[in-house]
Amino acid sequence: MKTGFVVITGASSSIGEATAQLFIAKGHNVLLLSRREDRLKAFAGRQVMKAIIDITDRPALDQAIAEAEEHFGPVKGIVNNAGRMLLGDITTQDPAEWQEMYNTNVIGLLNGMQAVLPSMIEQKSGTIINISSIAGKKTFTDHVAYGGTKFAVHSISENVREEVAPHNVRVVTISPGLIETEWNDQTTGEKAKLNLMPQTIADTIYFAFSQPQSINIREIALAPTQQQS
Repeated sequence: MKTGFVVITGASSSIGEATAQLFIAKGHNVLLLSRREDRLKAFAGRQVMKAIIDITDRPALDQAIAEAEEHFGPVKGIVNNAGRMLLGDITTQDPAEWQEMYNTNVIGLLNGMQAVLPSMIEQKSGTIINISSIAGKKTFTDHVAYGGTKFAVHSISENVREEVAPHNVRVVTISPGLIETEWNDQTTGEKAKLNLMPQTIADTIYFAFSQPQSINIREIALAPTQQQS
């Protein structure tokens, strides 16, 4: 019997990797998407399908989801986690970095939602979980472009939530504060101990996903207790 599957983008490291491990451990079939093939080698088994794609490549994304639907059945959820964080002063930052972040963080997110929504609307069930940031709720120094992408994630997510609510489809926004990821691996010592671990974010994602379909936890913002900003 085909029981459906969950798509996880940016599944090769940090939040995506921890989320993939958790969903598999909980018995879900998963489609793992990443640009880095070597980082997905640890995932194997009957519950797992993998596709090495860039989330901005819409034809490749559609093909990967179609193949997973053929194998597992209908898509039950997507965790739009793929993202780029390139910080810099607006006066000196390379505009190519702006484009890279908007392509992945905004266009990639839109691609992910549009790729699964027709099926979810037809099923009258499904969950979209978009990974944003505290930087999508308030501003920080050197976050002009990155923060803009995450403010976009918040507004896009809420707008889509309103549109698909009549179809019994949920949209959840998760907004973490400081996280221990490869993006901030230069942080060491006592300061690093204040960061959230990816497993904590994965647990939060699964908590929202595992609620009854009639309950939509629209947004969760979480940060280390000692994070002041």
